[in-house]
Amino acid sequence: MPDPAMQDWRAIVGKNVRRFRKQRGMTQEELAFESEIDLTYVGGIERGKRNPSLLVMARIAEVLSIPLSKLLSD
Repeated sequence: MPDPAMQDWRAIVGKNVRRFRKQRGMTQEELAFESEIDLTYVGGIERGKRNPSLLVMARIAEVLSIPLSKLLSD
């Protein structure tokens, strides 16, 4: 059973991806295409249901023009 004291990093990353994507006026489809990631995978990341690899997070950060660390900021 997961430790309730542990932060849910998937939810934090998902919230940040959605926030920065919307700030850039991008759709999920545009982010998926430009990041070369499946659309359903982007949706899962934003909902905190997927556990993206470091490579995937780096590609998303690059497309969003933000430092990778911003995706991990609580």
